[in-house]
Amino acid sequence: MSNPFELLRSEMDELVIGHSDVKTALLLGIISREHIYIQGPPGTAKTMLSEIVSKSADLSFFFYQMHRDTRLSELVGDLVISREDTKNGEIIRQNIIKGGILTSEICLLDDISRAPGESLNVLLRILNERKYGDEEIPLLTAIATSNPTADEYYNEPLDPANLDRFVIQINSNGLSYSKEWEDVKKIISIYSAKNSENSRIEKIGKKVLDKSYERLENVIVSSEIQEGLVSFISWLIEDLRLNESNSVISDRTFLVKSIKVIKASAILDGRDKANISDLKALKYILAFRVPEEVLQLAEEKLESIQAQKKKTKK
Repeated sequence: MSNPFELLRSEMDELVIGHSDVKTALLLGIISREHIYIQGPPGTAKTMLSEIVSKSADLSFFFYQMHRDTRLSELVGDLVISREDTKNGEIIRQNIIKGGILTSEICLLDDISRAPGESLNVLLRILNERKYGDEEIPLLTAIATSNPTADEYYNEPLDPANLDRFVIQINSNGLSYSKEWEDVKKIISIYSAKNSENSRIEKIGKKVLDKSYERLENVIVSSEIQEGLVSFISWLIEDLRLNESNSVISDRTFLVKSIKVIKASAILDGRDKANISDLKALKYILAFRVPEEVLQLAEEKLESIQAQKKKTKK
């Protein structure tokens, strides 16, 4: 069987030009079943790419556009108030008819940074625990999007501790401002043609995702790759002097979740054993955990670790 995730990538490439890193981030997220955060200005395909992945997975799907007055009930279902007369007086009960994120397997939370704190805090706790109260929910992956935290977008940044709940993080830039001129030409050419839009989306289905997740647990991560990960983390802390005041280098993400991302990178490439190139997938957890000026240096460092390991083998 051909790699289903390459089929999905091909589908995304057909429907959306460019944005290669966003596509990879989404694929890594659904393979590892980790939550994804995408930040970028309007018109950079954040929502469209998220919808393609959701539809292709053929899972129960919930989409919600966050706003300043978002109530928790809009996210988890309908609240039902009932009154009952008893010999001891009137009893008022509050129940919930589950819906929204409580019954979905993939959810898209658009403009998450607009949500009011009260609703957002409960929402993020549900996403993190994948539970509502004591009951588990079927959620596999949540995809949250946000506009840049600039005055013209009227939103505030997520608290670093809350943002850290989204293991996969990516910044979606416009093709024009990124000077991706070949992709710009392709888009102009496509939309200059008559009847060029194609809304067909191939479905890979939940069975494929379940099998991939089972494979994920058994992906071999050699001591060489483990050493490379330690080398990278120590470089961030000791050489670049990142600490609690200027970054979010949490043990949860960098010692636990990063291994899942490395394994997901191997699965994405159709392998059951990680290799040194999979370390480069760590850039997809760095976007909003390290200062912007560090991000480019980190990508270069990951490349150099790979090159050094290859050179040592020779």
